[in-house]
Amino acid sequence: MRASFRLGRIAGVPVGVNWSVLVIFLLIAWGLAASQFPRAYPDRPTLAYVTAGLAAAVVFFLGLLAHEVAHAVVARRNGIEVVGITLWLFGGVSELKGEARDPGAELRIAGVGPLVSLVIGLFFGAIAVLLALAGAHGLVLGSLAWLAGINILLAIFNVLPAAPLDGGRLLRAAVWKATGDRTRASVVAARAGWVLGALLIGLGLWQFLVGAGVGGLWLALIGWFLIGAAGAEERQARTGSALRGVRVADVMTPQPQTASGDTTVADFVDNYLFAYRHSTLPLTDDGRPVGLVTLDRVRGIPADRRASTTLAEVSCRADELVLAAPDEELNDLLPRLSQCADGRALVVTDQRLVGIVSPSDISRAVQRGSMREQLTPGRR
Repeated sequence: MRASFRLGRIAGVPVGVNWSVLVIFLLIAWGLAASQFPRAYPDRPTLAYVTAGLAAAVVFFLGLLAHEVAHAVVARRNGIEVVGITLWLFGGVSELKGEARDPGAELRIAGVGPLVSLVIGLFFGAIAVLLALAGAHGLVLGSLAWLAGINILLAIFNVLPAAPLDGGRLLRAAVWKATGDRTRASVVAARAGWVLGALLIGLGLWQFLVGAGVGGLWLALIGWFLIGAAGAEERQARTGSALRGVRVADVMTPQPQTASGDTTVADFVDNYLFAYRHSTLPLTDDGRPVGLVTLDRVRGIPADRRASTTLAEVSCRADELVLAAPDEELNDLLPRLSQCADGRALVVTDQRLVGIVSPSDISRAVQRGSMREQLTPGRR
């Protein structure tokens, strides 16, 4: 999940927000200010409802952020690099570079998030109870009670044993511990996620048909997301298993043909297009990669502009390149490769280009790895 803009760093981890957060933020604030709070506390000024709704929504997302920061901090303590944290429509995601080294680390990383949400919920609940005992009432008490309930509900939902929820990670840790097979554990958790998603879709559609309104459709939407994410996790687990131990140097195309950024698009079409068997052309300056041109980028240039347009103008920028080292594990490269619009990685040694990795290279490596596993029973 890509961040639309960055908020900064927390505990040394980059934190971003996806635009979809605005959707759920407005839905929460509107639901509280226009419906829940007016029903529970009538005859208040409209401004008071709006202020309470916005404040509760902000604090709720701060709680989500604390949940993800907890995952990131524990992951780093267990030797896993954290690329960043992104808040989005369905909560948040911590982007980890690598996997837990053992079931215990997996358990700690997954369990801390729901624990933080539970502690936040109990904290707000305790304050609400104390205020109620002191005779307080009104929107402040209502906001605290809502924050207590939603965070406790979030903790409970997240520990459901189904990927990609934290409970799915806990299930994976348990199966991994019992079987010693990480891939099998990942598949079990992913399929549990598929089942939970199907159940939520069925429940949501039933609620919609019996008159629950958009609440049922929202539940079905969450179920649909879980099914998609669970399927992606199963594919990722199988791919990771097939590529375990494979280095970038094992799959890259060495010493690819290159061009200068000063080359015109017309020159590329006339002299490179048919002679070059690949669909991507790295641009170099004294052997150092400075850009990457794909056929799709070239195709977008009108014929009458090709003679005056250089490859540097249509290539991705140097800071957008995905660079890898020959000895790097291919599994470590894949997350970065999936975030690259061009889907390629340039392999460098001492900042000089020595190879390129394309999706077809990855596909062939997965096929070979899968065949190796089939021919080697018991290999994990």
